[in-house]
Amino acid sequence: MRIEGEKRYALLQPARDSDYVKKVYGGYFNVLVAAVGQEGERWDLFRVVEGEFPSMNELQTYDGFVVLCRAFGGKVGKAYSGWDIGIRKVKIVKDFSSCSILDGLDEFPPALSIIECHQDEVWEVPAGAEVIAFSDKTSVEMFAIGDNILGIQGHPEYTKDVLDNYIDRLLTNDAIEVITK
Repeated sequence: MRIEGEKRYALLQPARDSDYVKKVYGGYFNVLVAAVGQEGERWDLFRVVEGEFPSMNELQTYDGFVVLCRAFGGKVGKAYSGWDIGIRKVKIVKDFSSCSILDGLDEFPPALSIIECHQDEVWEVPAGAEVIAFSDKTSVEMFAIGDNILGIQGHPEYTKDVLDNYIDRLLTNDAIEVITK
């Protein structure tokens, strides 16, 4: 049952918590909620990396959530240009239809700098989705579906130490390599 006026959000976590983030923050979920959560909100965690997904009935109870494009029928895949790691300038589409998730903003800046650390990208947004941001690296950095769903490619919740630790883990596990010119 939903409490009247309560906003509910879900995080679909596609990766396991690193030992560092578990030790320092208690997990990526806590990093995200500390960065964007507000008093009076309810946040739920679904560890999709372990096969835990919300049911369709549960999805209808959320006012908004960070979601994987694929969960709603979009197409994703490995980025043709490889990993995107670091701070990326993300340009906001000028005339996008506002969704209620963004209603609290008086003004929307023409661009944002967002931490990126991924090798996948959205190739096609789900039916009914609207692209609201893009970058020189990918044509879909943010998308919205109606008033309740906001998908973000980057990691606005990451702090510098979380990014540094993630890069260190990728290097240690030979997932990426340093290329010097």
